[in-house]
This record gives sequence, structure tokens and C-alpha cells, in this order.
Amino acid sequence: MEIGRNMSGCCRCRQRFMAKTKSRSKGTDVECPSCRNNYFPLPVDDQSSYCQGGLRSRMRTFCREKIRGRVTMSPSLNVPPSPSNSTARSNKRAVLCGITYNNWKQYRLKGTTNDVKNMRELLITKFGYPGDCIRVLTEEENNREFIPTRKNIEDSLRWLVKDCLPGDSLVFFYSGHGLRVRDFNNDETDGFDETICPLDFQEAGMIVDNDLNTLIVRPLTRGVTLHAIVDACHSGTILDLPKVYNSKVRKWEDNSPPSGVEKRTSGGLAISISACLDDQAAADTSAFTAGKMNGALTYILAEILKKLPGPTYGDLFDLISETIDNVNQSGCLANTRILRRLFDSSFSQTALLSSSAEFDVYKKHLFL
Repeated sequence: MEIGRNMSGCCRCRQRFMAKTKSRSKGTDVECPSCRNNYFPLPVDDQSSYCQGGLRSRMRTFCREKIRGRVTMSPSLNVPPSPSNSTARSNKRAVLCGITYNNWKQYRLKGTTNDVKNMRELLITKFGYPGDCIRVLTEEENNREFIPTRKNIEDSLRWLVKDCLPGDSLVFFYSGHGLRVRDFNNDETDGFDETICPLDFQEAGMIVDNDLNTLIVRPLTRGVTLHAIVDACHSGTILDLPKVYNSKVRKWEDNSPPSGVEKRTSGGLAISISACLDDQAAADTSAFTAGKMNGALTYILAEILKKLPGPTYGDLFDLISETIDNVNQSGCLANTRILRRLFDSSFSQTALLSSSAEFDVYKKHLFL
């Protein structure tokens, strides 16, 4: 199917140019003539919605429709702080981000909001997170501060790690699109940076793994633990952590940047649980709940932690792998994210564990 010529924007330098893309089934990359960055192009259903200021235009339209009663808002998942606890400080904070991309007809995700609700319930009921210490970003939120734009996501991540103290437990959860872009800094062993895609990434750019490392890994001081759970395509080394666990040979492998740049914490511990390897796609599926879409990793992880609180990391990943294998064999993973169409029917995803420091995965227990 010929897509033709479209006005495209580079995800790295934001230079706009006319690009001719070939058949979607071939998954051909487009090269930016300005910075020579290669990326997988997304077709534009409504080009006016992606022009400069397009997000503001869509927000104005959304507000007008809401006033006219044509948009039904779900109750906010963000709880205002209780006045009685205004001076109390919790040692648990979380940022949960789920992006549906409602304006993309062909690449809309259906399970991301369900993922956020599932993760929020898990943190509150099983791990004791106060509701007012969980910041939720989805397109269903009424307050513009909680719409998952690049600025709002980055501001929320700064809030997450700000003034962290020994004993703090922090969680960053993301469910949405993820892509890969060419690495220009020589800090990736495979030559590609991994990214997450904010709602406005066509205008504001993607958030690259280097950015995430700077925002939420480097600030972690001694005694602070961060868990990042990323349910997106190409999410394997999304935090650029120096240690990656190879579950097949059961040992940690070095993921340090070839350039030698420092990617560690400031004494704390960062652990990432990713839906798939850097070169894989992640599944949105209704295999687990009929008529309801979920990210495969999020649903499996939440169900395990609800039934088996505090498993070792090794046991957790064994269970995740076993469940995904069983579902793959049953042929239920039919609906996937953006790159699903590029893979054949033998598609599968391998969850990945990475960390800022090695530990015994069959002795250390997971407590969010």
C-alpha cells in the first residue's frame, strides 16, 4: 500500500520536510535530510492536527466539545493532598503514564488506560502507596497538568525524584508507544537509542533513554530505590542502566556505554522491568480479559504481584516468561502495538530486567 508524500517531522532535530514513504508492510525508515536520523514514519491521518501548534488546536476543540456536553470525562485518577496530612511526607511516590493516542485512527492503543488503572490499584492495595502520592497522566484527565505531553511527563519525573531521601521507594510506569532512533553519542552497544512517545512527540520530540537516565536515574541518592515498569515496544534498555540480566544463562551482562559516559545513580538503586527486548514489539491483547484490552506485561505482572506479593526477581521473570509462552502457543496475542504488523505470526516478546547494580535475582525480593 503506497502512502505517498507527507509532511514529516524528525523526532530528533524537529526539522520538517517532505518524505516519500514506501509500503507500510516493508517498514521502510525515513532519513532526515538535516541530521541524517533514521526512524520509522507514522502516517498522518489529519495533517493539520500535526502542524506547529496542532496540540493546542486539538485541546481547544476538546474543551469546546466538553462544554457542549459531547465529551464524557472519567473521574480523575489524581487525588488532591489531604489537608490533615499536609505536613506528612510519604516515602512512596509514583508516576503512572498511559497514552492512548486518540487522534491516531490507525495506531490508537486501547489498553493503556486500563494498564494505568491496574497499576494504580496494585500500588495502593498491595504496596501501601497513598493515593495523593501517585501522579497519573492520561488523555482522560481534566487538568491539563496531567495530559501526557512531553513537558508534563518530564515535569512529573522531576517531581518523582525531587528531594528523595534514604528509604524512599519510587515507581515510574509507562504504557504507550516506544520507538528506536539512531544513536549519535556512541553510548549504545547496538547503535540505537530507545524512546518513549509522549502525546505530542510529533511536535515536541520523543523522550530518549538518555533523557530518562538523566531525569530519574542520576538523581537517586543512597538508600533510594526506583522501579521503572515500561510496557512499550523497544523498551529493553529504556533507562540505559549498565547491567542487563540474561535469563537464559542466568547471569548479569555489561551494558555500559562504549563511549564510557557515566550512566549510574548517585548511590541509589534503579531497576527496570521492560516488556520486551530493544528489537522487539510489545503486545496489547484481550487474551486475559474478554472484551478488555491490556498490555501483556502489565496484566501479567499485576496478577502475579496480587497473588504472590514480594516474589524474588528471578521467580517473577520465570513466571512472566512462562505465561507469555503459554499465551503465544495458544495464539491469543493477536493485537499488538505499532510494529506488530511488521512481524510474522511467530511473534513473541521477552521481558527484560536491567539494573544500576548487580544482585542475586533468586535471593532479592521485589517490593515496590
